[in-house]
Amino acid sequence: MAQILVVDDEMGIRELLSEILTDEGHSVALAENAAAARKARSEKRPDLVLLDIWMPDTDGISLLKEWSSSGMLTMPVVMMSGHGTIDSAVEATRVGAVDFLEKPIALQKLLQTVKKALKHEVTSSKPPLTLDAFSRSPLLKDLKKRLEQAAANTSVLLLKSASGSIAEICARTLQAPKTPWLDLSSSSAPVTQEMLENASGGVVFIADLTLLGRLQQKNLAFVLERLEKYNLQLVAAMSRPMSALAESGWEPSLVARLGEVWVALPQLSGHADEVPEIAPLVLSHLVERHGVPPRRFSSAALNALRLHHWQGEWVELLSTIKNLAISALEDEISGEDVDNILQRDSDTVPRSVPALPLFNQTLREAREAFERQYFEHHLKNERGNMTRVAEKTGLERTHLYRKLKQLGLNLGRRLDDAEQ
Repeated sequence: MAQILVVDDEMGIRELLSEILTDEGHSVALAENAAAARKARSEKRPDLVLLDIWMPDTDGISLLKEWSSSGMLTMPVVMMSGHGTIDSAVEATRVGAVDFLEKPIALQKLLQTVKKALKHEVTSSKPPLTLDAFSRSPLLKDLKKRLEQAAANTSVLLLKSASGSIAEICARTLQAPKTPWLDLSSSSAPVTQEMLENASGGVVFIADLTLLGRLQQKNLAFVLERLEKYNLQLVAAMSRPMSALAESGWEPSLVARLGEVWVALPQLSGHADEVPEIAPLVLSHLVERHGVPPRRFSSAALNALRLHHWQGEWVELLSTIKNLAISALEDEISGEDVDNILQRDSDTVPRSVPALPLFNQTLREAREAFERQYFEHHLKNERGNMTRVAEKTGLERTHLYRKLKQLGLNLGRRLDDAEQ
């Protein structure tokens, strides 16, 4: 039979529905709010969700929209409400619900609706991953606002410190629903007027400007002259300084045009606490759209990701998650899996900061750089255990917390609390 997730903030209703559906032979999971529903949706992958509209933290329609916009609406959802109105039913159906149950729910009506919903095939177009999926990350919510604000004022937007997957996530965020997408990086054939007409109103994307050949550069110049005519938004990414284009022989006028308006990706290394929020969503995206085996992160794995010093920034994080999804031997990715992947990386990517650059800084900057490296070393070796870090560094715990916060490394308190 089916795996059914029941989401309702009223315990009595959850237990009643669970009892009825279990008697019918179904396996039932329960969630009392949106936060629990997100977790159950990720771990259980239900065949059907019965979702209450009125909940204290996030209402059911907002949660349904979140699943829909992030491509996670891969199962039929039936909305429930004790305050049902035609408007609510219409809104829920428009967003993606397959049916609507009004409380109090009659037994026969429940069974008929569940039977019908389980036969409903959800046609998922597997939409691309966008920053909308990371709504619980303040870092990425801020990035999304900056991107949208910049794009509203220019037809040419440069993404600095970005390339590849993270650049596409940002560009897809700016793509309006059901509008065209033209990737100039994927073809070396000449761009034609007809191609631009077909892409009208959409996004033209370049994953990394430094990888464009001569013909692709000519395509880019051709497109730039016609952005307004075809109502196109150009989003180009660059992981190196813009001077690299001039040094490789690009036309100065073209470089100047591309560099007029930009948004720089935030440095992941300074926001390690947000990695445990970001990683599971990226993993779900890989599982549901790219055919990797079903995987989920253990708490130990998320802690290990939080403690890693992301020298490779976003590209390193995304490639690490993909490797973990492919190489993990169990459904649950362990802390050991993370250590194995990152240890292999560390064999080729030195994590220590060479001493010479320190000599080119002021004494204060050099001292802070050394202290940051020093505490990162002990946090990693002691896996975030603040008692042991305090012993190793010879600092009293209160002073240690203050020092880590001052250096932007306030990573340990939650790990420490979790251990107790």
